[in-house]
Amino acid sequence: MNPTDSLPSEADTVVVGAGIVGCNLAYQLTKLGRDDVVVVDQGPMPTTGGSSTHAPGIMFQTAEEKILTKFANYSRELYSELEGADGRQAYNEVGGIEVARTEERMDFLERRVENGLAWGIEDPQILSPEEVGERLPLVNEEEIIGGYYSPTDGQVSGVVACDALAREAMDRGAQFVPHTRTEDVEFDGDSVSAVVTENGTIDCDEVVVATNIWARQLGEELDVHLPVTPVEHQYTMTEPLDELAEGAVDITDHPLFENYRNVSGEKAKRLLVGPDRPILRDQDNAMYFRTHGDAYGIGSYNHESIVPDPEELGGNDPDGEQGSVHEFTDYHMENATHPDRPDKAPRQASDELLPATAGKELEHKYNGMFSETPNGLPAMGPVEGYDGLWTAAGIWVTHAGGAGKALAEWMENGVPRLDDGPIDLAHADVNRFNAHEGSWDFARDLGAEEYRIVYNVMHPKWVWTDKQRDIRRTPMYHTHLEYGGEMWGEAGWEAPQWFDSNADLVAEYADRIPDREGWESVYWSPIEGAEALHVRDRVGLHDMTPFNKIEVVGSDASAFVQHLCTNDMDLDVGDVRYTLMCNEDGGVRADITVTRTDEDRYLLLTTGREVGNNHVAWVREQSPDSVVVNDVTSSLAAMVCTGPDARKVLSKVADADLSDDAFPFFTSQQFYVKNVPVTALRVSYAGELGWELYTPSEYGERLWEHVMEAGEEYDIRPYGNGALDILRIEKGFRLWGEDLHTEHNPYEAGLGWAVDLDTDFVGKEAVEAAAAGENVDHEVACLTLDDEEAMVMAHRPVLDGDDPIGYVHSAEYGYSVGACVAYTYLPPEYAEPGTEVEIRYEGDRYDATVREEPLLD
Repeated sequence: MNPTDSLPSEADTVVVGAGIVGCNLAYQLTKLGRDDVVVVDQGPMPTTGGSSTHAPGIMFQTAEEKILTKFANYSRELYSELEGADGRQAYNEVGGIEVARTEERMDFLERRVENGLAWGIEDPQILSPEEVGERLPLVNEEEIIGGYYSPTDGQVSGVVACDALAREAMDRGAQFVPHTRTEDVEFDGDSVSAVVTENGTIDCDEVVVATNIWARQLGEELDVHLPVTPVEHQYTMTEPLDELAEGAVDITDHPLFENYRNVSGEKAKRLLVGPDRPILRDQDNAMYFRTHGDAYGIGSYNHESIVPDPEELGGNDPDGEQGSVHEFTDYHMENATHPDRPDKAPRQASDELLPATAGKELEHKYNGMFSETPNGLPAMGPVEGYDGLWTAAGIWVTHAGGAGKALAEWMENGVPRLDDGPIDLAHADVNRFNAHEGSWDFARDLGAEEYRIVYNVMHPKWVWTDKQRDIRRTPMYHTHLEYGGEMWGEAGWEAPQWFDSNADLVAEYADRIPDREGWESVYWSPIEGAEALHVRDRVGLHDMTPFNKIEVVGSDASAFVQHLCTNDMDLDVGDVRYTLMCNEDGGVRADITVTRTDEDRYLLLTTGREVGNNHVAWVREQSPDSVVVNDVTSSLAAMVCTGPDARKVLSKVADADLSDDAFPFFTSQQFYVKNVPVTALRVSYAGELGWELYTPSEYGERLWEHVMEAGEEYDIRPYGNGALDILRIEKGFRLWGEDLHTEHNPYEAGLGWAVDLDTDFVGKEAVEAAAAGENVDHEVACLTLDDEEAMVMAHRPVLDGDDPIGYVHSAEYGYSVGACVAYTYLPPEYAEPGTEVEIRYEGDRYDATVREEPLLD
């Protein structure tokens, strides 16, 4: 590549960081037609000295997270199309093998196959030890009990890919400026106006922070507290091995070699050589391997977390040391320091698996840095409150191609997309973070924990146990503890999953609560089922304070709410309406209930949990100056009293007539519960008679006590999030972020009844097309398992024979239905009630049938 020698004075878009993410983004933006893109980096190009320079580039595509797999799959396809500076294909498709040394890991690898089928990976397979040995002859077959094989996995050099991407971007008009450290971003009001570098200022309209391990540093300069944490892991390369002698390669004539060596030193002779056999991962020992000609590369996460202070990270020094590389710590290779693997040092584990490496010198070795976020996913998208400021951090070489494509589409067309359609990035959105997550204490501890568990076998319901817990408490927190609440942490909130005080209900409903074994029994209690059944039969009280609550106020509030919402929002004061918010592409951005609380005031209620802040940011982004958008989540305590006896309970303490005539469904009133002021909504996410009660937070605990005391004679019980998920899925209520998201439009989601095409709203043109039958590629389908005692979990493939036709978005056992209920999206011809399909789960196949929804009415 030929970067420019001078800094331009202006540009439409400036990308800060010319690593694999910045180069991918510039490539995609220019492919979409932008020709005024400038990429700046503190290092040389294409070997900037960041993580892309030292990364060995292995690409295992399959992950539990859909977006990571989709990003990786797109990256593989893109890198396969790139021509390196030597004229060869940039991607080395040698296949990838993950081995198991334990039965627990073998079960995990079976889930790998199911995730691969669900997410569209080509031909994922389970291998016997002998089959692993056929593909990787140096592996000691006696050390393993099987493997997972993905034929299209492989490797790409970050430097080769950056160079190829940048050359094509420059051919389309982009400029790349090396040796230029970014010092600040200037704003005109809330809008980006310029990027300030050590070599001058670039006037611009947009800035993308794609600086990976340095993202937190730049964010702090802008008062944007990104929980992006640099962490270190080890990589080393052996001396030449006789067993690999035929693979010896002299790479010194490669066009990028001298550039690479100037930054990385002599290890460039190895790093620039692609593998000639499948890449290998031994997750039981948190290690990975690839060949470098006649040497083996050994990567290790198998040590205690090493988290450098972001303030102490420099750039590349004049002597050529990489800013993203620290000195190799031999101690961590020769000793067992990982808290979850205390019995075996990494070097021992490596030598056992690959005996040819035993006793061999480790010629090149270093601690390389990458970045982690609190949930292990990227931090990308437009930053709330700053028009024109975007982020793209926490992204590996493996995922950078897909992330760059999605972000470029987002910037240019308003919606993140890959070639096969829109992709929902709710769990990777930079705005998902809460205020406490910006603290260095939190980011450091959670980054270290994400590093610790990166290769562990993790259950999807696992929650942090001690690191950075007990941060946000609802007003009822101590009361929950008194009732034996099993507290789980999410978005900083401590929330009960079930209550041990309800254990007596298990015996009462024992004949309706099937036993569980295996993966689905972990982080589960039969109390969840008993609580759900009790709510259906009697009455329960649930703390819903963590659900996001947004207040919209102003003279143009009515017009703005209508602009946001798909339904007719011509509401009288006190009316409540269920509606959707869509993005420009017609994808469902959120489902909400809207209450008109006054002439110029509305209350919007939507999903909490990890994705709730995304909705707040979206509403604020859309709002005009004449409207004020307040996040009132923390200022209002919220609870729902629901069940057949809910009216009887509340009538004892409410100074209001709660009859159907006086208080109809989907209306709201303000009254007192004894001495506590409440705003009550006649709605219930549990799908039973009920009222949601909102009150200023300081009244929350007392309100809870009033309702519980009034319900004592009706055996009122508190119930947790586990029961709520059961209750809502039985009634067919969607959960945004799981079985409802931006990848599907309202008609695919079965929510066309919440759309009024006589109104104007964001995304209307696309929604109209869907209403006419266009872009309806899938339709929501409610499945029940034919085996009434069986249970499956989310993210497993739905099959027609051996062909995947969808995947399970969410699943819970429906105790009132008497079967496991699973929600999925299927091609329209499969979504008809009565259609028989199969779900693959934990290596078995379960017959399932599409049902008419709702299952309970």
